[in-house]
Amino acid sequence: MRITKYEHACLSLEEGGARLIVDPGNFTAPLEDLAGIAAVMLTHEHPDHWTAAQLQRILEHNPGIPIFGPAGVAAAAKDFAITAVAPGDTVAAGPFTLRFFGGVHAVIHSSIPLIDNVGVLVNDAFYYPGDSYAVPESVDVQLLAAPIGAPWLKIGEAMDFVLAVAPRRAFGTHDASLSTRGLAMHRQRLQWATERGGGTFEALDAGDTTTL
Repeated sequence: MRITKYEHACLSLEEGGARLIVDPGNFTAPLEDLAGIAAVMLTHEHPDHWTAAQLQRILEHNPGIPIFGPAGVAAAAKDFAITAVAPGDTVAAGPFTLRFFGGVHAVIHSSIPLIDNVGVLVNDAFYYPGDSYAVPESVDVQLLAAPIGAPWLKIGEAMDFVLAVAPRRAFGTHDASLSTRGLAMHRQRLQWATERGGGTFEALDAGDTTTL
């Protein structure tokens, strides 16, 4: 599987000539290569993880493909046919099998209501928690996309999350809120946590790819 990191929280997973797009939001430049997309996965309803414009462009090139997301996404994206998913569910799209974990967005502040959020495990190998620290229990995660910067994120908690998952490999995502210096510092922290479990950390910038 080939994984490409785009700006902020958007990812592309490619397997067998098909692609899965994850969280194309408003901090991500309009995606240009839109061929061969089998499905779209939206972890939650916040606009940095999905926009109508991003979905419309994808669907114009790939009509009828499924869009998966929790109930909150289905309510927020009423103009689109969202297939609602919840923790414990498993769905398939092309060569991709998706399993869902967690269920709730991390706390930003007590004044801000909690919303639905699901972490997604793809082909029992790649895991992305969305905006949460949901750990996929009893899963040998080969590659982890770990949130590295956010209004809800404390780097010590992000380190504990990586320690709990103990992936074989990891890279940071959800990084648009960080300066260049801040990103480098946070990457060092997550590298330490990844290596404690015997894994390898990769510093991926927008447009970089890795394979699994």
